[in-house]
Amino acid sequence: MHSIGISVARRIAVLLVCVLVVSGCGEGAHLFAVQAVAAGVPSLAPFFAEKQGLGQDARVRSLPVRGTLQQGDTPGLYGGTRQPTVCDVAKLKRFLTDPANHRKAVAWASVLGITPDGIPAYLDRLTPVLLRHDTLVQNHDYRKGKATPYNSLLQAGIAILVDEQGEPAVKCSCGNPLRPFQGDAGRISVKFTDGDKKWHGYRPSAVVAVRPAPRRLERLTLVDVGDPDVGITRPVGTTGGRDTTFDTRLRHTVPNLVGATFGQARRQLVSDGLAVGYGGSAAPSDDARVTASDPPAGTELQFGQYVTLTVAGGTSAGVTSTPPAPTSSGPTIGPPTSTAPPSTSSSTPPTSAPPSSPPPTPPPSSPTSEPPSSASAMATTPTTASSTTASATTGAPATSSVPVTTGAVTTAAVTGTPGTTET
Repeated sequence: MHSIGISVARRIAVLLVCVLVVSGCGEGAHLFAVQAVAAGVPSLAPFFAEKQGLGQDARVRSLPVRGTLQQGDTPGLYGGTRQPTVCDVAKLKRFLTDPANHRKAVAWASVLGITPDGIPAYLDRLTPVLLRHDTLVQNHDYRKGKATPYNSLLQAGIAILVDEQGEPAVKCSCGNPLRPFQGDAGRISVKFTDGDKKWHGYRPSAVVAVRPAPRRLERLTLVDVGDPDVGITRPVGTTGGRDTTFDTRLRHTVPNLVGATFGQARRQLVSDGLAVGYGGSAAPSDDARVTASDPPAGTELQFGQYVTLTVAGGTSAGVTSTPPAPTSSGPTIGPPTSTAPPSTSSSTPPTSAPPSSPPPTPPPSSPTSEPPSSASAMATTPTTASSTTASATTGAPATSSVPVTTGAVTTAAVTGTPGTTET
């Protein structure tokens, strides 16, 4: 009886430990496992062998960022080069339409929500770019005749193809299909193994995940990774032969956005070569009204630098939060906002909206260094209106703006550090 009692007690103890692990006690709770993928390192089980010349990665220093989520039309989100063949789309098309690769083509197309017959037309709509940030994606190996999904962190400098809304779609060097990261970008555990050793310059606070632009794009505005003073305007669906360039040293003035809807303000900033980044999992609704900007109207910024919009009202429940000012080790990422499970299957590509009109003039100039601190959190005396904040950084000197007092406008500063670990 005594031994039976001890056995039962041990079982209870083991069960208690299991419950504690499942319930998420401890620092590592609810972290999303992510496999590091370094530039120039072959995949373990690629759709096509790296040595076949489908794409070529570059050496690019990952840029600092505040706001983990970026939309696919963010000016300067991606880089480019005036050298051809960073992605050989024609060769990838030949491989995927070769009858000998039919089984791979079926698996590849299923990830992207198309039929094998639709592969050529789909590839014709993709655009080659180079990552300027370490970027979270859902990657896919090819194992036992099927596409096997796994979350991965692609190093800056990796060549990819993006779709018509600026989302990563294909890793060029091996042809692996890509989908949006499945999980909370602020709660990741990055695994560095085999040839994918922790790369120089890696910082958990500088990781981004890409969300689709609100509408189909006609062109992407890139930064030449070899010469940051040069910007590249690349029509969507082209591989570089129709590129035009612009001088990134020109500057644009932050427009007066107070009173505009968030959707109107964002479109205006993007057309001016400026950007809005988010600290949370969703942007405010397009009909929310802008009550302040940081930096304020009249400030001159370079191409791709960020503007913080404080908004009130709107019909959606999505709320974003403002990250704190950057430190010497890079900006922090907001607390977890998503409880999405780790990836177990491929996701369906987003529905595209009608094409947007191109910017009237080429955007100006490229940031080449880490942006200084933005203004501290802004607040006014609360009234009855609700508010949300689209958070972002600015490359200009820290400037605070004064929100209007027609509603409760509060920029909630995020404290703490991202729940990111490396192994």
